[in-house]
Amino acid sequence: MTQIHDRPEDFAATAIAGFCSANARIARPVRGGVVRATATPAGKVVLVVGGGSGHYPAFAGFVGPGLADAAVAGDVFASPSAQAVAHVMRLAHRGGGIVLGFGNYAGDVMNFGLAAARLEAEGIAVRILAVTDDVASAPADKASLRRGVAGDLVVFKIVGAAAEAGLDLAAVERIGQSANARTMSFGVAFTGCTLPGAAEPLFSVPKGRMGVGLGIHGEPGISEEAILPAAELGAFLVARLVAERPAGANGRVAVVLNGLGCTKYEELFVLWTSVEAALVKAGLTIVAPEVGEYVTSLDMAGVSLTLTWLDDALERYWLAPSDAPVMRRGAIIATEPAPPLAEDVPKSLSYGPASARSRDDGRCIAGLLAGLATVLREAEEELGRIDAIAGDGDHGQGMTRGSAAAAEAAAAAATAGAGAASVLAAAGDAWADRAGGTSGALWGLALRTWSGALSDDAALDAASVARGARDALAAIVRLGRGRVGDKTLVDALDPFVATLAAEVDRGQPLASAWAAAAAAATRAAEATAQLTPKLGRARPHAARSVGHPDAGAVSLALCARTVADAIAR
Repeated sequence: MTQIHDRPEDFAATAIAGFCSANARIARPVRGGVVRATATPAGKVVLVVGGGSGHYPAFAGFVGPGLADAAVAGDVFASPSAQAVAHVMRLAHRGGGIVLGFGNYAGDVMNFGLAAARLEAEGIAVRILAVTDDVASAPADKASLRRGVAGDLVVFKIVGAAAEAGLDLAAVERIGQSANARTMSFGVAFTGCTLPGAAEPLFSVPKGRMGVGLGIHGEPGISEEAILPAAELGAFLVARLVAERPAGANGRVAVVLNGLGCTKYEELFVLWTSVEAALVKAGLTIVAPEVGEYVTSLDMAGVSLTLTWLDDALERYWLAPSDAPVMRRGAIIATEPAPPLAEDVPKSLSYGPASARSRDDGRCIAGLLAGLATVLREAEEELGRIDAIAGDGDHGQGMTRGSAAAAEAAAAAATAGAGAASVLAAAGDAWADRAGGTSGALWGLALRTWSGALSDDAALDAASVARGARDALAAIVRLGRGRVGDKTLVDALDPFVATLAAEVDRGQPLASAWAAAAAAATRAAEATAQLTPKLGRARPHAARSVGHPDAGAVSLALCARTVADAIAR
């Protein structure tokens, strides 16, 4: 169990502060993550990596000469927001462009992708590198759907070395794509992990069994098998990876035996003897192996094995010097302190003119959001429980944090005299920024898009609310790529929007139209129990998910009912 913390919601931020204090020679804290404390030359390609917290030394521990230039840190197991990613990228940029690296998870794809688009619009060249090394999460013919796990270390080490060597952006990107395509990982878990402040682990494994094909966000394995002796376990892990040897591979492999947070180093060294024997038996040549903790999952007991099938270029960069907390190897890299950073100062609240009626509507919206925050805080544990069945169990936490930030931002905007559109837009931006993750990105996008159908001048009416709902649904489908039947929040949102529009079109007042829509969303959310997930972290655990509703659909229906009750009052 994760025992040492104060307020659970501050765990990730406090951990980053402590990391930077203990590693001040190499890393310094910035809003949303860390950047190198050492100077880098103008024109250098920079590598910015990131993802959720809870995986130390990933991702802050990857920052340092010869490896990453900066890392963006979200809350525990939650993608950082697009705003945080963009901010850290701007601070790290040295003029040569940016390679943006992260594990292939829906929330990271959304938030890092949005941030990359923002910087491209500002004239900064960005190349995206989503690591896809987890062979358990999708078959080889669908490798683009695979998750990123401990292969992050090898891929980012190779990319960071290529950037440090002075290659241009196109060449660094090619090296990264090659490293990713030739990197495979496979792991097992003996126990689940426990989120800070939680009383129970996200999943448990029966005594004497191990979860096979686990995820690093508290997702259970895709199957369970009897725990194997070390000699057999090493051969088991190696066989799964050797089966995917790329055509033309020369047999030289970078190897990482990774502990997941609660497996002792002595255990890893015992296992390494059998891993090494199995690799040699398979005719492979081991190049600079790493045994230790590199991509963890809080206090999970378990291990993963990573192989990268090297060619001459990949081997050169794998062996190149580096000086990051996670990996210090080779010749000492000469450095000097970086100059002071000038972070953007958050702007004071300022909104354009709004009519008296729209200001009233803005205060009403702020009140609705405050009610949502209260209800979601009360439902946090149950939403997390539903999400943990086939996902990572953080949905309740993310919804609580996002709605609380949205309510606070809406209240501040309303107090500053903002109209309805501006209040809702401010709430959407705050929700996305604080919640991070997939749901944070989608809810932030939905509220921000919805605000475009409202006004700071005209009074709010049922037609504009229904139009905003349609726009929000379209934006979520466009960004998240979810469709009805995929077992996501879209399964509840689509019938909500359709019912709301139909009721408004036939002249029903907003209160009754919204109530009917909330009822439709609730029925649809309950019906997701019979669906098989096709997107997100639950997809590899499809069988486990059947019989249980989707957490995102359930929380959306809960929000719809809460607003319906408030409008009725």
